[in-house]
Order: sequence, then C-alpha cells, then structure tokens
Amino acid sequence: MSKVTEQPSTESRKVDHIRINLENDVQFPCLTTGLERYRFLHEALPELSLDDIDTTTSLFGKQLAAPLLISSMTGGTEIAQTINRNLARGAQEHRIAMGLGSQRAAIEDSTLSVSYRIRDVAPDILLFANVGAVQLNYGYGLEHCQKAIDMVGADALILHFNVLQEAVQPEGDIDFSGLLRKVEAICAQASVPVVAKEVGWGFSEAAVRGLAGAGVSAIDVAGSGGTSWSEVEYHRAPTAFHARVARSFADWGIPTAEAIQYARRAAPSLPIIASGGLRDGIDIAKSLALGADIAGLASPFLQAASDSFQAVNALIQALKTQLRIAMLCTASRDICALKRAELQLIS
Repeated sequence: MSKVTEQPSTESRKVDHIRINLENDVQFPCLTTGLERYRFLHEALPELSLDDIDTTTSLFGKQLAAPLLISSMTGGTEIAQTINRNLARGAQEHRIAMGLGSQRAAIEDSTLSVSYRIRDVAPDILLFANVGAVQLNYGYGLEHCQKAIDMVGADALILHFNVLQEAVQPEGDIDFSGLLRKVEAICAQASVPVVAKEVGWGFSEAAVRGLAGAGVSAIDVAGSGGTSWSEVEYHRAPTAFHARVARSFADWGIPTAEAIQYARRAAPSLPIIASGGLRDGIDIAKSLALGADIAGLASPFLQAASDSFQAVNALIQALKTQLRIAMLCTASRDICALKRAELQLIS
C-alpha cells in the first residue's frame, strides 16, 4: 500500500490513479460483471458472410464505425497527455467514440489543459468532456461545465457520479445532497448533450429514472465487476484506518449486466452506454443484446495507451473483430439485429 500526503492536489491524485491502475490488481476480488452468466444461442447456419456484417451505429448525430467507446480515464498530468493522444489517434483511426478523464485539474489550473486537448489528432471523433457531478455542490456551475466543453471541443458532457470513491478518500467531496436539481439545471442550459456516468458501481433503476427526469441525454451505467475504485483508494490510503475503510467496499456495487437492464427499464428511450469490466468484443455483443446502445472499456485501453498507439490500434482491431464474429455466429447482420439476438441466462 503506497502512502500519499494528507491533502494531495488534484494533479497528484491523477498521477496516483494512473500508477496504481497500472501497477496493482485493483479488480473486484469476487464480484463480477454478471455477463458471464449469459451466452448467445449459437447459429451454425447464419446465412451471412463475415463481410456482410455491419457494425456501424450513431450517437448524438455522429456516425460510429462500431458501437465502441474508449471510456473516460485520465488527464491533468504529463503522462496523461501521452495516454490521451494515443487513445485519440486510435479513436480517429477506427471512427469510434472517446471520453476524457475528469477535467477538474485543468479547470483549477489552466496550464494542465494541454493534457486533455486531442482534437488536432482526432478532429472527427465523438468526444466527451467530463466533470464530477458532486462539484456542482462545491461551487461549480454552468460556467465550469462550459469551460470543460470548450477546452476540448467536446460533442457531449459527462457528469460522473462517484459517491463511494469520494466517501473513502480522506480528501473526498462528500456532499451529494440536492444534486439532482443542479444536474437538471446543467442539462437545461448546457450547449451539448449531458451524459450521466457512474464510475464502476452502477446506477439503480431509481437513480436512472431520476436522472432521465432531470433531462440527461444518455446513461453510462459503469457497473461493477471491473476496476474497483475503492481498491484504488485503498492503495492510496495515507493511514491504516483509511485503508481498512476502503478495502471493506472492494466488492460493493451493481454488476454491469444488471445495471444495463435497470437502465433500459427505467429509461426505455434514452441511449444506454454499457461499461464496467467489459474486456472483449463478446462482452460488447452481450451488453448490446441486454439493452445497451454502445459499450465502453477503460482498463484495457489504459494498459494499451501506456504502451503505444500501436497497442491501442491492435486492441481496437481485436475488439471489432471479436464483435463481428459474435454477430456472424448469432446471424446478426447489423447492430439492430444483434440487439434482438437470443441471449440465454445460464442457470
């Protein structure tokens, strides 16, 4: 367990988070995504060629070559700049979407904004800016959200919800009261669509219903089963007390498979982004068959982008190929057909 100062800066937290994710096992110890409990009915006679498979889709008026999002990870540090540019080049090359990490660091210190700016290498991608929703209770408002959007030329704004992470951080922002009406105000005034995103513990059906009513344009469920941010904070804990508290929540949350279905029931007309522990194109296919519209991955992309653009490129190519083969083997010519593919719950 590493030690940090009692009141680290936002920038130093970003460095800690990258290092810990790359160097430590911070996956949920026992809780899974739940996706392994589902399997597709294999179709031995799909009456399709692999060349017939069409993975294109659209979100917020932008065409995507595949229903794939490089999920929000980082920014605000020198190493994050390299990571984000490797990711952005991959997103541009393959015409997929990308989310940036929380931009609070650059809102607090404009010199850090360069680590988020990737439009010069990815002018055409669907790009998400990112601000912590809880900051709306700590002085942030429309001006700060718009600054995040304008800083990167974003097509949409993520408001991320990380109540457990903040609660186990010694320096965390813990006042989540009265937040829904402030989210509603941002949704009504923001210049781009607003996405509500969890960070790895999932949204309940009631939470999605409330957010949909507040006017969000999409939900990123970010369920449990992948990276446990309480485990990340365990490795950052400055004292044995804080470590003990963080470690106790290692298996907390709503598995991704359940979170997708909660969101689809609560907001049947909203775009749903599936994320949280997805690791391959089969997980992407299952997520869409469960009700999602696109799927996001973070940890595999962090590992790849820390290596090189070539590693990012290879990962995206593998994910797309896995997805296309899954579609062929379920006789799904396009994404609409995949959403109707028979997915069996394993007893």
